[in-house]
Amino acid sequence: MAAYLQWRRFVFFDKELVKEPLSNDGAAPGATPASGSAASKFLCLPPGITVCDSGRGSLVFGDMEGQIWFLPRSLQLTGFQAYKLRVTHLYQLKQHNILASVGEDEEGINPLVKIWNLEKRDGGNPLCTRIFPAIPGTEPTVVSCLTVHENLNFMAIGFTDGSVTLNKGDITRDRHSKTQILHKGNYPVTGLAFRQAGKTTHLFVVTTENVQSYIVSGKDYPRVELDTHGCGLRCSALSDPSQDLQFIVAGDECVYLYQPDERGPCFAFEGHKLIAHWFRGYLIIVSRDRKVSPKSEFTSRDSQSSDKQILNIYDLCNKFIAYSTVFEDVVDVLAEWGSLYVLTRDGRVHALQEKDTQTKLEMLFKKNLFEMAINLAKSQHLDSDGLAQIFMQYGDHLYSKGNHDGAVQQYIRSVWRTIGKLEPSYVIRKFLDAQRIHNLTAYLQTLHRQSLANADHTTLLLNCYTKLKDSSKLEEFIKKKSESEVHFDVETAIKVLRQAGYYSHALYLAENHAHHEWYLKIQLEDIKNYQEALRYIGKLPFEQAESNMKRYGKILMHHIPEQTTQLLKGLCTDYRPSLEGRSDREAPGCRANSEEFIPIFANNPRELKAFLEHMSEVQPDSPQGIYDTLLELRLQNWAHEKDPQVKEKLHAEAISLLKSGRFCDVFDKALVLCQMHDFQDGVLYLYEQGKLFQQIMHYHMQHEQYRQVISVCERHGEQDPSLWEQALSYFARKEEDCKEYVAAVLKHIENKNLMPPLLVVQTLAHNSTATLSVIRDYLVQKLQKQSQQIAQDELRVRRYREETTRIRQEIQELKASPKIFQKTKCSICNSALELPSVHFLCGHSFHQHCFESYSESDADCPTCLPENRKVMDMIRAQEQKRDLHDQFQHQLKCSNDSFSVIADYFGRGVFNKLTLLTDPPTARLTSSLEAGLQRDLLMHSRRGT
Repeated sequence: MAAYLQWRRFVFFDKELVKEPLSNDGAAPGATPASGSAASKFLCLPPGITVCDSGRGSLVFGDMEGQIWFLPRSLQLTGFQAYKLRVTHLYQLKQHNILASVGEDEEGINPLVKIWNLEKRDGGNPLCTRIFPAIPGTEPTVVSCLTVHENLNFMAIGFTDGSVTLNKGDITRDRHSKTQILHKGNYPVTGLAFRQAGKTTHLFVVTTENVQSYIVSGKDYPRVELDTHGCGLRCSALSDPSQDLQFIVAGDECVYLYQPDERGPCFAFEGHKLIAHWFRGYLIIVSRDRKVSPKSEFTSRDSQSSDKQILNIYDLCNKFIAYSTVFEDVVDVLAEWGSLYVLTRDGRVHALQEKDTQTKLEMLFKKNLFEMAINLAKSQHLDSDGLAQIFMQYGDHLYSKGNHDGAVQQYIRSVWRTIGKLEPSYVIRKFLDAQRIHNLTAYLQTLHRQSLANADHTTLLLNCYTKLKDSSKLEEFIKKKSESEVHFDVETAIKVLRQAGYYSHALYLAENHAHHEWYLKIQLEDIKNYQEALRYIGKLPFEQAESNMKRYGKILMHHIPEQTTQLLKGLCTDYRPSLEGRSDREAPGCRANSEEFIPIFANNPRELKAFLEHMSEVQPDSPQGIYDTLLELRLQNWAHEKDPQVKEKLHAEAISLLKSGRFCDVFDKALVLCQMHDFQDGVLYLYEQGKLFQQIMHYHMQHEQYRQVISVCERHGEQDPSLWEQALSYFARKEEDCKEYVAAVLKHIENKNLMPPLLVVQTLAHNSTATLSVIRDYLVQKLQKQSQQIAQDELRVRRYREETTRIRQEIQELKASPKIFQKTKCSICNSALELPSVHFLCGHSFHQHCFESYSESDADCPTCLPENRKVMDMIRAQEQKRDLHDQFQHQLKCSNDSFSVIADYFGRGVFNKLTLLTDPPTARLTSSLEAGLQRDLLMHSRRGT
């Protein structure tokens, strides 16, 4: 039970009399004239008002004359005659423009219910859509209260005999409505109210002695007895959703709140209750209290008499009295247009206008009632900015009073509203003193819980923990169960913890939040735990493991070379992250570029050799750099090895690697490596693979390996004949006896005709030990062959001359005497010639149809054409060569860069074939004449018939 006497009183409402607008003649319409000019300024309702209600933008009144009056916001009072005698009850629906009324049209106890549609008119008055008697039976009884559900499907009427009738269906029509007695009792019914919860409709019924609820949306109307305390007429009301639509019963001792199935809280508000009303979260109580009267702050001096009525406005949520004042004989309290209107028996209307929220808060601030201001702001749904200002002022107030613990609690109170608006630095600066580190820590913790902290706040909080040596709080802060519970920048926290020496905590954060780089930095640079760092890398996904091995591989190789080499082997072949010491074989394997890890082994040649050999065996398609480095490593080991047996083994390994075929594309690099380490067998092998026969020859010559020189010429002389010439020159320069080798070379030169004899003689003339006997056989054989060639050439010349004489005779005959065609057969089909036929001067004859079928040209003999074409091609070639020679000579003389002209002709292949002319001038003349005769013969061939 709330203690009423402990509640504070405030003046959160402004009170004033409603003034009536003046008509054209200056008189207030509908008002009773009053003496004095001042009286006409205030609104005065007609006398005899018995019942009131409000809604749909109007105040509604009923009087003893049977009239219903409407007072809209314009304060232009209008009315109509609703009953012949009097109006006893009104209920204005809030969601529909429907008014329900109870009144009497005749003397006696026979109340009538009328339903009015205020949107429709009947002769200028609202349309009455339904009239029916309120009393369901024959026994006369007086209506005590009335309520209507907003869905227009329920209407309940209470009577003084303790009965309640329920009108179910469309209340605006007789056909669709059914009336039945819901409740019978021995005590007068003083209040009714419908409450809608989902699809369930409850009806609260209160009498002078008890409170009950019914479920009227069903069939059986189950009833629940809520309490054995009742109230008087107009002392019950239904709250709004802020109080969960509770039914309020204002008894003389207490005010009770009810749910449909149980009683809720109660408030000890003393005094005889006259009226209870609910307005915007406020409970309005009009009571008569003979013992206590309000101070002069709320009433006039003559308000101490017992006939005065006190109106209190209670804020049940925040537990204070928002307003209190005294009236004389209150008829009712109405709520409309955002204000309260109090109707008194003298016809006056008093307006109670609620102050705005900011004004109310300022009043509370002046009295330092910040807690109450916060509750009021929340109940008034003040925005976050307004709440932030209240919390800041409250915190500042407590801080100025020296209550630092309370101040920081206010700064962090309702954090999601306040800290998001209040600049954190404003609060932090207040608590930077070492004595306030606990308060600062609490505030920073709240910042992080609301995810409003930045990196500086995280640094400051962790420094607070470390200063306080509060390991438990530190662990609680960093060790969260899920990622969503982490409200700080993890990387900043790791840096701070590492700097403060809390390595284990920093490692925990780095490992749990996948900050791999920081984890490895701490393990390798601070703790020096290389084994754990390597194990951690082995658990990482492929990309992270690869990047971290490139970054920290040298450090790990220096301290734990064997384990690091093993991890690199797996990383570059078939890497799978290890899970709790075992490899995840179900995951797809990945492999890194092994060549990129070679620099890691800079100071570990033994591990490098093992790594390279492993890669070459397990992964034959390894990058070329692997094989290059392996070759270089093997050559270094071979060059520095002293043990002959081991050296021989290393020699075989190097040769085997060279013969693996991995150096075809990097021939030059392999050759340089072999030359750098003086690996002669490898050099010779690479020379041979690269077809560098001249270099092989040069190598053997340098080492005076005569038999190898001859062997090279025999093996590769077919591909490079100049090797024999070089061999002859080499042996010719030697002063020692090399007759055997010279003879072998000369024999091959003679067989292949590689050098002119004169050049051979000149070459051997440089050797003082070489005598004529060395080349006697060679010269004799050479002279014999030349004699034979001369004889053959003379025979050919003689034949050409005879042929030329014969051709000249034929030409002469063709010019001087007729040509007789005596051929009887076609030269193509060998059939007897028939006219028409075609004859040629060469002696061939053809059928005309055979000639036309096989000839390529009308002027050429098909039989002689192939041979003639060869001759003509030879002639044209000679003419082109002659023209080309003339053009070459001309360009050579006119060009400023003769070498470029010669290079251009070389590039075009002009000098690819050189003909050595050894014939005498007469022979050249004879050849020229023969060519001219052949040309004449071909040019004078013509077609005959």
